[in-house]
Amino acid sequence: MDLRDVFPPFGLRIEAGPVTLRPITDDVLPKLIDIALAGVHDPSFMPFYYPWTDAPEGKLPTEFAQYHWGTRARWSKDAWTLEFAVEYEGTIVGAQGFSTHDYLVTRTGETGSWLGRAHQGRGIGTRMRQAICAFLFDHLDAAEITSGAFSDNPASLAVSRKSGYRPDGRQRLSRRGEVAVNQRLVLTPEDFVRGDEITVTGAEAFRSFIGLNGERR
Repeated sequence: MDLRDVFPPFGLRIEAGPVTLRPITDDVLPKLIDIALAGVHDPSFMPFYYPWTDAPEGKLPTEFAQYHWGTRARWSKDAWTLEFAVEYEGTIVGAQGFSTHDYLVTRTGETGSWLGRAHQGRGIGTRMRQAICAFLFDHLDAAEITSGAFSDNPASLAVSRKSGYRPDGRQRLSRRGEVAVNQRLVLTPEDFVRGDEITVTGAEAFRSFIGLNGERR
């Protein structure tokens, strides 16, 4: 039996122009770890809610792999996280994810992503966000998609703005032991600014896997 039959997220593939979102299988993990070790952001700044890049170089590879293995092990229809490796013109450059709880009821969840520093500033972040949002709206019947970024992270906020997200309130969070303001964002199908047309493989098997059976909404 093929692993794509056992775990349908492994069968998903989203292509959008030069960008491809592909499953993070075990053979892909070392490539992503190498990119992460080469640097994702200025060490003096932390863009992530959970500071995973603060892990010591000797521990980051194991913790990175454990996170991805854990998302598979904890998967359920009530709560799941879908993670993709991002390829740009055939080269893996980062990751794009989507996490949700009670999706069958809420039809919403949150996007999250990262890019290696060597690949930033080229518009890839916007393309990969547009690709996953198009997939969620067009193939998974999403009603809205949320995101967020610290107020001092203009690059991430710009990606959201270019994709059509609108502000949805702010919250004070602890970041490296100090307060930081997080800007919440929300995207609806009506506001979505589309990028390249997407081609999706494995969508129907994935819909069935998460319980989206029957007619599309």
